[in-house]
Amino acid sequence: MTQTPDFDETINRIGTHSVKWDMMEKLYGVPPGEGIAMWVADMEFRPPACVQKAVEDMAAHGLYGYYGDESDYLAAIRWWMETRHGWQVEPQAIFTTHGLVNGTALCVDAFTQPGDGVILMTPVYHAFARVIRAAGREVIECPLEVTEGRYTFDTAAWEARLTPTTRMLILCSPHNPGGRVWSMAELRTVADFCVQHDLILVSDEIHHDLVFAGQKHTVMPLAAPEALDRMVVMTATTKTFNIAGSHSGNVIIPDPALRARFATRMNALGISANSFGLFMATAAYSPEGAAWVDALTAYLDGNRRLFDEGVNAIPGLRSMPLESTYLAWVDFSGTGMRKSEFIDRVQKGAKIAANHGESFGAGGDSFLRFNIAAPRAQVAEAVARLQAAFADLQ
Repeated sequence: MTQTPDFDETINRIGTHSVKWDMMEKLYGVPPGEGIAMWVADMEFRPPACVQKAVEDMAAHGLYGYYGDESDYLAAIRWWMETRHGWQVEPQAIFTTHGLVNGTALCVDAFTQPGDGVILMTPVYHAFARVIRAAGREVIECPLEVTEGRYTFDTAAWEARLTPTTRMLILCSPHNPGGRVWSMAELRTVADFCVQHDLILVSDEIHHDLVFAGQKHTVMPLAAPEALDRMVVMTATTKTFNIAGSHSGNVIIPDPALRARFATRMNALGISANSFGLFMATAAYSPEGAAWVDALTAYLDGNRRLFDEGVNAIPGLRSMPLESTYLAWVDFSGTGMRKSEFIDRVQKGAKIAANHGESFGAGGDSFLRFNIAAPRAQVAEAVARLQAAFADLQ
């Protein structure tokens, strides 16, 4: 029998080596005993019981050797992608990396050279720029436009920012931050641009299971099958099931020639999978895991409505409507405050640790990102604190 998840349970993570809770005072000046951690993108929920059982079975067996025979693991991934996303994946197309930041770094390493340019649509997940620059490549920022309160592409700007050494475009789909679920037409626009300019297209789809009712995520291979010869898709169980500490992700490459190039770099760097991550992913990608995700997205939708209603009631603040993810993106520009002032009100006044928008690149300066994947009472408390911190505007 599938266990009903209790997303309202409060779990104390202080002192458990949680980066989200045990590092926020050092980084944000917010004491964990008084503050609310809303920065790192992991959830305050236990994973489904099937994942917990997989770990318990490993512990009961008591031997932690090298993982062999990936047939069950690969079958689980293929079942999930076909059942949940309508995408048939060949087993030989799947590579397992130590999470998708590692997957991104491997793509940059395998498909570009030092000095090459990599396009990012900013503001976007900050780790992309970090690994690109660390690899000696150039980050080419193509800022997103805000149209009727949500992000859209400015294709004319892409052309203007291209350089002769631009070799790759990394798309965040669904988008983090901002939560946009790109339409089929938008995805085709990206793919067509990559074909036209001979770019490798890396589609990071780590949030593709966390989509709210009324929205439909399309995996890039189904949106643009004509671009498979230059396409890499990155997926993972880690965000969906709150098992980021397993550091497991999948780089899925439809084209055999690109696979060979990627495999060569993985072999050269000695990359092999973590057995804990493989057991957990196999358990997660199951009917029981699917039922848990359905319950999770319904709960997150309630949190989203609560957070947006409360934040948008504060004059000068605007939470971008989320179509996916659990990462609320709040614009403070309407307050007329300097960045340092609204950050102080959030961190010192409300005692909330939230990601600073500038870390996501061009277009993020006036924003903060808030993680709302927490018990509803905690989200309500965060809203109340924000309303108190900006009470003079109301």
